[in-house]
Amino acid sequence: MSDKQIKHHLTDALLVAYSAGSLPEAFSLTVATHISMCDDCRARLGAFDAMGGAMVERCDSVAMSVGSLEATMQRIRAAAPQAAPAPRRKSSLPHPLQDYIGGDLDAVKWRSVGMGVKQAILPTSRAATARLLYIPAGAAVPDHGHRGTELTLVLQGAFVDEVDHFGPGDIEIANEDLNHTPVADIGADCICLAATDAPLRFRALIPRLAQPFLRI
Repeated sequence: MSDKQIKHHLTDALLVAYSAGSLPEAFSLTVATHISMCDDCRARLGAFDAMGGAMVERCDSVAMSVGSLEATMQRIRAAAPQAAPAPRRKSSLPHPLQDYIGGDLDAVKWRSVGMGVKQAILPTSRAATARLLYIPAGAAVPDHGHRGTELTLVLQGAFVDEVDHFGPGDIEIANEDLNHTPVADIGADCICLAATDAPLRFRALIPRLAQPFLRI
């Protein structure tokens, strides 16, 4: 992925939170996936990591409790030996996503959400939800707003909404102020990784009725 093709990047606040390890798992997965595709954000993250390391070095040290080292070593010795990781297959997906899916796109267990749009919810902690979205070329996701934050990262294809055009590697950061209707480009199906920390706000009745069952 060429950085020149990516127009929409992560904010400093998200990169700092990711560096500090304070993001929900679903958001961390989305940020990590974007970073694996974007040289610019990967470089900025490196700068924040360095700043965080410098701050830790300047902090006052705290004495360890008596016997803590011995207890840690016992736990290490008691741990079962880990099997060597299986070699990665070639995949059209970024590495951070592959372990969550269990392979490439052919391993995704899609579920229809209507109008040709499909989703696959990924296993993450309950603090936020991560899902893959499949939007057929020319199809639209129902008009919606947000009760929290939504990160949408384009993996394949592209979509357009009231904000701009988003292609592979682009990430859209939506909050309570944005109402939009994402529409996949007519030339190719669009696959996105989306993370939300609160339910969406749908205007139409049918999406609202289906919302509890689809966990959107």
